[in-house]
Amino acid sequence: MITSEFPPQPGGIGNHAYNLALYLSKDSYEVEVIADRRSKEGVEEAKFDEALPFNVSRVKRSSVNILTYFKRLVMSFKKLKDGDYAVATGKFSLWNVAFCSLFLNFKSIAIIHGTEVNFKSYFLKVFIDKSLLRFDNIVAVSHYTKSLVQHLKREVIVIPNGININKWKDLNVSLKVKGAPVLTTVGRISERKGQMQVIAHLPQLIKQYPRLHYHCVGIANEIDRCSKLAQELGVISHITFHGSVTDQVVFSILDQTDIFIMLSKETISGDVEGFGIAILEANLLGVSAIGSIGCGIEDAINHGSSGLLVNSDSSKEFITAVNNILDSKEAYSASALSWVQQFNWSHIIQSYISILK
Repeated sequence: MITSEFPPQPGGIGNHAYNLALYLSKDSYEVEVIADRRSKEGVEEAKFDEALPFNVSRVKRSSVNILTYFKRLVMSFKKLKDGDYAVATGKFSLWNVAFCSLFLNFKSIAIIHGTEVNFKSYFLKVFIDKSLLRFDNIVAVSHYTKSLVQHLKREVIVIPNGININKWKDLNVSLKVKGAPVLTTVGRISERKGQMQVIAHLPQLIKQYPRLHYHCVGIANEIDRCSKLAQELGVISHITFHGSVTDQVVFSILDQTDIFIMLSKETISGDVEGFGIAILEANLLGVSAIGSIGCGIEDAINHGSSGLLVNSDSSKEFITAVNNILDSKEAYSASALSWVQQFNWSHIIQSYISILK
């Protein structure tokens, strides 16, 4: 398996790759993962890798990008000489495996998430398209992602992201969060995750819910933009930016959350939400969600049951959705708990195994 991300560093693609490797190894497959070493000294990764039931080979990043690409390619080529099947997930992985397939004989699966097949650059788009055509199988994590490659005229299998059903097991609430109601987004603070969209809707929503509080949890990439907008709209006192926190803190916040929000939006560069695993992690605690139409989130929310889908730019639709969920909170909560069970990795992995067989 060649992946552009891998734990312990954050990232949805990495989380997916980790669970895919873990559950394949549980099913007696011999798995080796090739991933970048993203920390400076590599101590964090080494400690993490040591406890895994499969081997991880790390590529040390270079300050010169072209050297990093070359190192990835060389390692991929060496490993694939003895591999039966290559699983590529993430941008550079698709290129690497496609290139190696010109010289080596192995079967291959491309897993596409969203952004890596939605480049606006003509050159990059052609490069990815030609790479995908080299694969034996293409798997998309959502129907939206599948739609991004329909021009290839290839069969694309949709296998949704899986979730660790026991993610929050044995955790307890360690802090009290404010708000009535409590709205929460978990994810890197960025245009793609949609925190700016939520903030833009708050002035009208606060008129109905003056004690409302919005909790943003995740790496604070674009916190300055969000804070500036919140200040201008006069809603900064209704928002807390928690930054990157432990699972224990995330659990504490989610356990007290009334509605999980992810109003994701495609960026000008083509960065797009391919699925929305954080929504399912909230569902595990009986927290329903409001998400955007026109992206992979549509596969993560059972509209009208586990949550609601809205036009992310429409304050009217958003406020109506908040009111509807709060008015029927227990029913939405029960449906969210039921909905998330089908995404258990122990079920999802069987779809990948059927391809390998």
